[in-house]
Amino acid sequence: MAVAAPGKKDYYEVLGVPKGATADDIKRAYRKLTRKYHPDANPGNAQAESRFKEINEANDILSDPGKRAQYDQFGFVGEAPPTGTDGFGGDFFGGFGDIFENLFGGVSGSRGANPNAPRRGSDLEMTMRVTLETAYRGATREVEVPREENCSHCDGSGAEPGSKVTACAACGGRGQVERAANTPFGRMVQVVPCTACGGRGKVIETPCSKCRGSKRVRKTRKLEVKIPPGVDSGTRLRISGEGEAGRNGGPSGDLYILLDVAADSRFQRDGADLHIRVDIEVPQAVLGASVSVPTLDGDEKLDVPAGTQPGSILRIKNRGMPKLRGSGNGDLHIHVRVNVPKNLSARGKQLMTELASEMRVDVADSKGIFDRIKDKFSG
Repeated sequence: MAVAAPGKKDYYEVLGVPKGATADDIKRAYRKLTRKYHPDANPGNAQAESRFKEINEANDILSDPGKRAQYDQFGFVGEAPPTGTDGFGGDFFGGFGDIFENLFGGVSGSRGANPNAPRRGSDLEMTMRVTLETAYRGATREVEVPREENCSHCDGSGAEPGSKVTACAACGGRGQVERAANTPFGRMVQVVPCTACGGRGKVIETPCSKCRGSKRVRKTRKLEVKIPPGVDSGTRLRISGEGEAGRNGGPSGDLYILLDVAADSRFQRDGADLHIRVDIEVPQAVLGASVSVPTLDGDEKLDVPAGTQPGSILRIKNRGMPKLRGSGNGDLHIHVRVNVPKNLSARGKQLMTELASEMRVDVADSKGIFDRIKDKFSG
């Protein structure tokens, strides 16, 4: 049974599905929730935006069989959750962590993180809206991505080119110093960032004139994004290494493009299937006909069987959306509406009256009031 890692929400609860939910159950729940909490439908609502991100995170795990299997078994995906717990979500050491924090004025433990260690850059996420036709055919789109990059003027060193950079005397260039304290448990030593150099281990004589010593600048890059055929609202595209730059030689983060497929005036989408309404005339419904039906590849002929009833649903196979995970296309479902004429010519009324007589169907008197008055006096 899956147990969510400490600090993580239960992904099944996020999507509102049971742990034994099928892939289709998860897909339906995800689509319903993304429509409800999408930022476009909730402008300025920070809570809805946070919920929207939760929903996408849950779907990313539960819609992938491999990730879902790991989550069901261990309660997390990727790196293991922080250690130091008793296996039941509690702190094995109780309140001892607070004692260490009070003694050292920082994070408890005997060793601090190395500030000069390579760190991966942050991931970025942005939303892109596309038309249904773009989702059908796929496309390449150019996007502008604002992000932090290593300063090219100083090559990420933070120092003005040609200026002097020396090792910090306080920490000997390590960027860290040891702090010791006597505690009821003995003498404890903690490694913390050096305050003299800010953990850099170096002292810069002249900071870079472009980044002012921060080593990073904010730039907007233009990237080409390939949109595969069959994407839907909520689809996330991952572009590796196009997030923010890493620090201290660490790798860059990734860029995620969250797609939003705009509603179409003609077609309604249900997964890989498309639905459309088509009007036909009474004789076509009675006698059958060949009518032109719009598809995303242009108009196509559809054979309407004789005796087609209003509300009937006809189908053209493989004229729906491409299947993003799989092969082939969905189907196009045609919902038939029969037009009943409101204004018939005299000849049309006569023919309908004859048809009613042939079918032995009672109909209202087709003559108007003036015709009936005329018949009365002429008789």
